[in-house]
Amino acid sequence: MVRGRRADTRRKRGTRGQTGKDGSSMESRWAWWLAVAGWTVRVVMFPVIVLSVRRPTTCLAWLAVVFFEPWVGAPLYALLGGIRLGRRRLEQRVRLALRYHPPATSTQQAITEAERRLKADRRVLAGLAQRVGGLPPVSGNAVTLTADSQAFVDQLIADIDAATDHAHLLFYIYRDDYVGRAVSDALIRAAARGVTCRVLVDAVGARPIARRLAPQMQRQGVQVVFALPANVIRRRFARIDVRNHRKIAVIDGRIGYTGSQNIVEPTYGHRRAGEWHDIMARIRGPAVNHLQQIFVEDWFYETGEPLAPDDAVGQRYFPVPEQAGETTLQVIPTGPDRPTENFSYLMVEAIHQARRRVVVTSPYFVPDEPLFLALKLAALRGLDVRIILPKKSDHPVVHAAAMFYCRELFNSGVRILRYRDGLLHAKTLTTDERFGFFGTANFDIRSFHLNFEVNVQTFDPDLIHQLLALQEDYIRRCDEMTALVWHRRPRWKYLAEECAKLLSPLL
Repeated sequence: MVRGRRADTRRKRGTRGQTGKDGSSMESRWAWWLAVAGWTVRVVMFPVIVLSVRRPTTCLAWLAVVFFEPWVGAPLYALLGGIRLGRRRLEQRVRLALRYHPPATSTQQAITEAERRLKADRRVLAGLAQRVGGLPPVSGNAVTLTADSQAFVDQLIADIDAATDHAHLLFYIYRDDYVGRAVSDALIRAAARGVTCRVLVDAVGARPIARRLAPQMQRQGVQVVFALPANVIRRRFARIDVRNHRKIAVIDGRIGYTGSQNIVEPTYGHRRAGEWHDIMARIRGPAVNHLQQIFVEDWFYETGEPLAPDDAVGQRYFPVPEQAGETTLQVIPTGPDRPTENFSYLMVEAIHQARRRVVVTSPYFVPDEPLFLALKLAALRGLDVRIILPKKSDHPVVHAAAMFYCRELFNSGVRILRYRDGLLHAKTLTTDERFGFFGTANFDIRSFHLNFEVNVQTFDPDLIHQLLALQEDYIRRCDEMTALVWHRRPRWKYLAEECAKLLSPLL
C-alpha cells in the first residue's frame, strides 16, 4: 500500500514536471515568434522610412522610435509619418495651382510696378518667395495691421454686413463662442440678402462647431465645409496630422484679411497660457486676388466645386483690383504640395541680408537646422538678434524643446525675451527696417514642412514700421532671460528640455 502511494506521488510529480516543461516551452516559442515578428517590423519599416522621409534628422528620429518599440512606432508612423496627401490628391493640388491663377490682366500692372520698385537684394527675396508660393509681389495695396482681437472681429463683421456678392472665410480654428456666433450671425444675415457665403474650416481645429453651429449656418444658407477630415478610415488619403492652418477672409474680391488670429475669443486656452495676442492685416488692392486664389484652390480641393472656370465667374471672384495704396506685398502660400524646404531658405536669406537687427516672434519655436544656424551666425556677426516667445505655453513638450534651442542660441549671443501677458500668438520677422514678414506659420518644423500656411512679406517702410511698433510693444511686456536666470533654473527643467529636443524633428 505504501509503495503504491509512493508510486502515485512520483507519477503526479512527473506529470506536473512535464506540464511545467510544456508550458515553459510554449512560452519560449511565443517569445521567439514575438522577437522574430518585432525584427520583421523593424526590417520592413527601415526602407519605408528611409525612402519616404527626406529630412535626415526626422528620418533618424522615426527610425529610433520604430527600433526602440516597433509595436508602437510602426502604427505611429502609419498615422503621422511622412508628408502624404495621397498621390491623386497631391497631383490635383498641383494642377489647381496652375489653373486658378487670377487673370493676368487684372494684376499685371501691379506686378510690373512692384518689380520696378524692388532693389536688387530685395529681388532675391521676392524671387525666392515666388519659387516657394508661386505668387509674385504686387504693388498698389493699402494695409492696416491690428493687434486688437475684438477690433478685427468687429471690422470683419462690418465688411460682411456690407458685402454684396460673396464672403469667403478659411480658418484653422472656428469655435462656438461669442466670437464664432457673432461672425456666423453676420454670414447668415449676408446669406439672407443673397450674398454667397462659403466657410472652409479645418476638420480638427474647428471640430466643436460640427455638432451645432455649422448645421445651423448650413440651414440658413451658409456653405460650411471641413477640410482634411482626420478620419482613420480615410487613411488612404493622408496622414491625419496634416492640417490646414491658414487664416483668410475675402469679401467681394475687394477686401482681404490674413494673419495669425482664428475665429475664437482671445481667452481661448486661458487656463494654460493666458489670453491670446495676435496680428491681423486688412488688405485692399491687388494682393486680395492672391488671397482669393488660395481660397479657391482649397475650396475646390475639398468640394470639387470650381469657382473660376470661365471669364464670367473669373471676373466675379477676381475683379480688376483697385490701386488702393502704395504698399508692395507678396502673399506666400506653403504646404506639403510645394517644395517645403524653400520656405525655410527664405527665412535664412532674409536673416543673412540683415545688417543690424533681427526680431522674431512666435508662440512655438522649434527651428530646423538652417534657421537655427542662420540665427546663431547672425548673433556671432554682432547683430542684435531677439527671439520673443510666450512665458507660458499651451503645449508643454513643444515649449520644452523651444527652451533647449533658446538656451543654445543664448550662448551664441541671441537675446531671449519671454512675453508675460498671455500667449503671444503673433508670428512675425523683421530685419533692420528693410524686410517684414507675418502670417500663419510658426517658426517650427511643423509649419515649415507640414501644414498648409499662408504668409505675407513686405519691403514697404510704412508697413515694416507698423510691424516694428508692434514688436516693440511686445518687448516692453517681456522678461529677458539673463545668464543668472538661466543658471538658477531647476535641473529637472534642463533634463526635460534635453529630452524634448530628441522629439523636435517630430513636433
